[in-house]
Order: sequence, then C-alpha cells, then structure tokens
Amino acid sequence: MKSAVKQFIMMLALALGVFLLLQNTVHSSIVVGSSMEPSFHNEQRLLMNQIAYNFSEPQRGDVIIFRPPYNDKATPLIKRIIGLPGETVEIKSGRVYIQKNGKSAQLDEPYIKDSPNYSYRVTVPQGEYFVLGDNRNSSNDSHTGWTVPRKNFIGKVWLSIWPPGKWGAVPTYELPE
Repeated sequence: MKSAVKQFIMMLALALGVFLLLQNTVHSSIVVGSSMEPSFHNEQRLLMNQIAYNFSEPQRGDVIIFRPPYNDKATPLIKRIIGLPGETVEIKSGRVYIQKNGKSAQLDEPYIKDSPNYSYRVTVPQGEYFVLGDNRNSSNDSHTGWTVPRKNFIGKVWLSIWPPGKWGAVPTYELPE
C-alpha cells in the first residue's frame, strides 16, 4: 500500500512539474488584425516560446509578440524583427536596407505582402529593436516612430496551431546579420 501511495505522489509531483514548466515556457496567442499577412491571419492561434531569449539573442527575421512601448496596457502585438540595436534601418523605394559598421545591405523579404509605400530612416537605440509587420502598408509598427525595448518582449512565435490548415512550425528566413 505504501508503494502505491508513494508512486501516486511521485506521479502527481511529476505532472505538476511538467505543468509548471509548460506554463512558464510556452504560451498561446491569437493574431489580431491583418498586419502580419500573408504570414499570419486574423484569429490564427500561435504558440510562443517565452524563454527563447534567455538562451540566445533576438535575431533579424524572428517573429515576436510584445507589449507596445507606447501603451503597456494595450493588446500585445505580433511583428517581425528587422533592425537590431545600433543598426540604421532605411526604407526607401519599396525596399528595406540595414546599415551596420559603415556597410549597407538590402533585405530580401519573400514574406511581405507588398513593398512599403513609404520612406523612413532611424538608428535603433541600444537595447531596442525595429519591428515591421509583413503587411507593410497596413501595420502599426516601428515605421510610425517607435522601437521595442527588449524588456517588452513576451515571446518568440514558434508554432501555428489553428486553423488546422495553418498548423506547423513558423517558417524562418535567413536574413543577413
């Protein structure tokens, strides 16, 4: 009898441990709006990794969910990291350029809906990131005058879980460093 009780307690502790681990590492989120089309659509459900950036630095091309820097109480946003701290991002003639260490490179962005129809230039402050929606011309993002402090990140988007036709790992794109 003692053996069965002991096994039950160990099983319960293991289940509780797995539950707490998942609660603190993986979280679901629902896409609101069309700013990330064609990559993600309104009401699509995603899983994000909340501890990804505890082990590595955010990379250009990562899709993140974050608290907007202009209103911590607003609905979290989903965007793609384009500019890293210290880089200069320039958007002109429908293209995005990254300037770093005196060199400029145009990004190849197969994931965007349409080329941006605006111009913008900014040097990304240290500890902050320049983010854009994939639907460049219909997105409240960094081209409207703000960048995202690292502390506002909630998680890195990892997996699409709804609708079933969109199920799978979030595609990654090798964007130049």
